[in-house]
Amino acid sequence: MHHLLDSQRHHFEKTIEFFKNDISSLRTGRVSPSIVENVKVESYGTVSELLTLASISSSDPHTIVIKPWDKGILKDIERAIRMADLNINPVVDSEFVRLNFPPLTEESRKNLVKILGKKSEEAKVALRGQREKIKDVILAAERNKEIAEDERFQALKELDDLTKQYGDKIKEIADQKEAEIMKI
Repeated sequence: MHHLLDSQRHHFEKTIEFFKNDISSLRTGRVSPSIVENVKVESYGTVSELLTLASISSSDPHTIVIKPWDKGILKDIERAIRMADLNINPVVDSEFVRLNFPPLTEESRKNLVKILGKKSEEAKVALRGQREKIKDVILAAERNKEIAEDERFQALKELDDLTKQYGDKIKEIADQKEAEIMKI
């Protein structure tokens, strides 16, 4: 692989990681703590992610239990979950917050697949954006006489192959997530 591509490959990896994080909050047939981990909670004058303020577990396929380290922020967590647009009403107990998710309907599964498709396309657009930036680096290297014309052609071909490879990886991840969503 061309040395210019090696130095730029991490941009593609970051896009894949962002995509995985982005779709982890999409609900599948079984609820996952990742649905609420990144909810922003305002407590004691600062905003923090829920994951840093509480333990989050899934007691059954439709329930998430949030047990804060400090019982004094139960109401803050409840407020944050209500504002997080999860379409769920938290149940506050004396020591924890319980979220009961109803089973997904066929319609809601199809809506989640549409959202997944949109996020997948956004990730592919980001990949193409990275491809253009790397292409500009390769062309600039040729203009500056750092690489020859033959090397440019080879590097651009490898760049296209690499872009396709990462595009396929996004499709594979999206297909796997879609299967999880549609599984009853």
